[in-house]
Amino acid sequence: MSGEGCTLGLRRTRDGVTLPVRLTPKSSRDEIVGVESFGGEAVLKARVRAIPEGGRANEALERLVAHWLKVPPSFVSVTQGGKSRAKHVLIEGDADTLIRLIEASLAELAG
Repeated sequence: MSGEGCTLGLRRTRDGVTLPVRLTPKSSRDEIVGVESFGGEAVLKARVRAIPEGGRANEALERLVAHWLKVPPSFVSVTQGGKSRAKHVLIEGDADTLIRLIEASLAELAG
């Protein structure tokens, strides 16, 4: 597991940054686990307690990422992979600031 921000498949967008995530629903707790390789890409690995029905797991993921990065929940949305474990999450804001924030948060995970 790597904590290097540059290895994560972040993408700058017009509105902010898109973060690739592999989500495990129905977990025992809500947590960001770290970074893993999935489908040939470095993705953020996350777990949520919510079930994957009615968008509950996606909403829980949005809240989890917002809490992890200390940004308002309204700035975070699942934009791709709504019914898949592989998702893309848009975090709205200044891309440079967000990338630094994500890298710092990943460094904390790596310990």
